[in-house]
Amino acid sequence: MHDTKPTVLITGATGQIGGDTLRFLQGDDTIELVAAVRSPAKAQPFEARGIRTVIMDFDHEHTLAPALQGVDRVLLVTGYSVDMLRQSKAFLDRARHAGVQHVVHLGACGDDDATIGHWAWHQFVERYVQWCGFSFTHLRPECFMQNLLSYDGTQAVRNGVIEQYTGHTRFSWVDGEDVARVAAQALLHPQRHAGQTYRLGYDVKSYDEVAQVMSEVLGQPFRYDAQSPDVFLENMRAARRRDGLHELRARQLHAHGRRHHPRGRPGVRQLPGHHRPRAGALGGFRAQAPGCIRLLIEYMSESFCKR
Repeated sequence: MHDTKPTVLITGATGQIGGDTLRFLQGDDTIELVAAVRSPAKAQPFEARGIRTVIMDFDHEHTLAPALQGVDRVLLVTGYSVDMLRQSKAFLDRARHAGVQHVVHLGACGDDDATIGHWAWHQFVERYVQWCGFSFTHLRPECFMQNLLSYDGTQAVRNGVIEQYTGHTRFSWVDGEDVARVAAQALLHPQRHAGQTYRLGYDVKSYDEVAQVMSEVLGQPFRYDAQSPDVFLENMRAARRRDGLHELRARQLHAHGRRHHPRGRPGVRQLPGHHRPRAGALGGFRAQAPGCIRLLIEYMSESFCKR
């Protein structure tokens, strides 16, 4: 460790979780904050905000070691393809040689015996983080509330109908902004969160119940149309999206439909250092609509209620 402030590197800085984590950390003068970006053009918005940047691309391994020089703590955020295995190993190998002490890894939901695509791949990355000897915090967010409206660029709500492919399963939902808050706390206080795997989710609702809440809040009828994951796969094939990830996504949807979510996962509000009370549950946003729920209401009001 250095005698000066610890340096914290954020990967995935241009994405939602990485970007929000940067925002929550920017005002903290106990750390030196660095954003990893893939090009000088992507660095400009961060530098305009006074955030130092380094050029780093997971697919260009020669950029990893320079980006990690002098770094003490990292937020590791990768893509959702099998490339995450190769990318994460290369990154972690360089991080170990660079002397990085603590790794906060953004993973995915899934039980420890999961075999579905990126659920299992993320767990391989978790184990490699531990094998390398890092102090670590693993984040396993459940279902992002932001995905209520759309997923992978596909609109999920049309003319008052929510179209999804997971049956009537009840999910444990979490605001992506809250996941970023937990990541920020783990990076600021690694001694409090070392060795922990946090399953993040706090509001359990099925899509049927989500449709009911939307109807009550927005004052117009919404309903849920439960479709087979095979329909999703057929739609992707019809759109000529044949990158292989959609077959994986269909398997994931089948697994989600069979998966049991009996209650909200412990996390976020119960975590050490998380002091901000939130009404972020889906059923509690009538009086106050924080984070993504406010965006949901505003978007729904502008995009659907005027049709």
